Amino acid sequence: MSPETRQFMMARKDFRPAYLSTYEKGLFPERIREAFLLLEKCTVCPRKCSTDRPGGEKGFCRAGDFPEISSYGPHFGEERPLVGRHGSGTIFMTYCNLGCIFCQNYSISRLGRGYRVSLDQFSRIMVELQRSGCHNINFVSPSHFVPQILQSLPKAIEMGLTVPLVYNTGGYDSLETLKLLDGIFDIYMPDLKYARSDVAEKYSQAPDYPEVANKALKEMHRQVGDLVLDEQGIALRGLLVRHLVLPGGLAGTREAMHFLATEISRTSYVNVMDQYYPCGDLIPPDSPLARRITPGEFREAIRITKEEGLTRIDHELS
Repeated sequence: MSPETRQFMMARKDFRPAYLSTYEKGLFPERIREAFLLLEKCTVCPRKCSTDRPGGEKGFCRAGDFPEISSYGPHFGEERPLVGRHGSGTIFMTYCNLGCIFCQNYSISRLGRGYRVSLDQFSRIMVELQRSGCHNINFVSPSHFVPQILQSLPKAIEMGLTVPLVYNTGGYDSLETLKLLDGIFDIYMPDLKYARSDVAEKYSQAPDYPEVANKALKEMHRQVGDLVLDEQGIALRGLLVRHLVLPGGLAGTREAMHFLATEISRTSYVNVMDQYYPCGDLIPPDSPLARRITPGEFREAIRITKEEGLTRIDHELS
């Protein structure tokens, strides 16, 4: 393990999930109440659709009042600090509050492939994943289901839940909602997709994405700080940022990495990702996104990341 990694280590015996203290202090009922108030004229995410989700209305994300999931199980395709030996206990939430035309989970995020679960089932899924040996419970695309996640946690805690919780998000998150999660989630794993609003509008229907994501990442870091690992290199707490490199520099890597280094932390843990590929039927053949990135574009993104002063780069750490 590199010296850069060792300075961000904690003995697992010294770690205790934040949500246990929040539960013991009796703070869950008020958090749940406040979260479900946001659903009545839905402002759970920055789109603020103002739909009555408990009454059956649906907004941009098309989510209802009960949690819906696509699948769950140990996942070995996440970042190494989450996967370890036994996998990340991943729960893929159905739908999404972004409209990315290049989404690699298009059937889940846009077509709604999944099924509704009761709050009791949702709690049991978390505990089942822990019992199977998973190092954490990893909610993928949770932004539009925060109230339901909060409501299901007390029962999961009473059933013995003790592993870190991961908020695996596209980065398009409301500050009001995130503040309800203070002392709940141990690990935030947001995307930092775009630096320019025109690109965010064209490809994800979210022109305010750069402003929203920057504020959200600041709040996440305020809550959990830099990523901390145990003796085996497994994440316990902190912020892990993903940045997907897009063809032609459309993701704004320079601006994104400069923001992380200067306004979040120079010791931010970042995964600069090269796995973009065009998928689905929404990308026109003449679009800049109609091709994969080149090896040269990825090398340039890594060079930029280092130039901006960031050294905790996922694929380069061991």
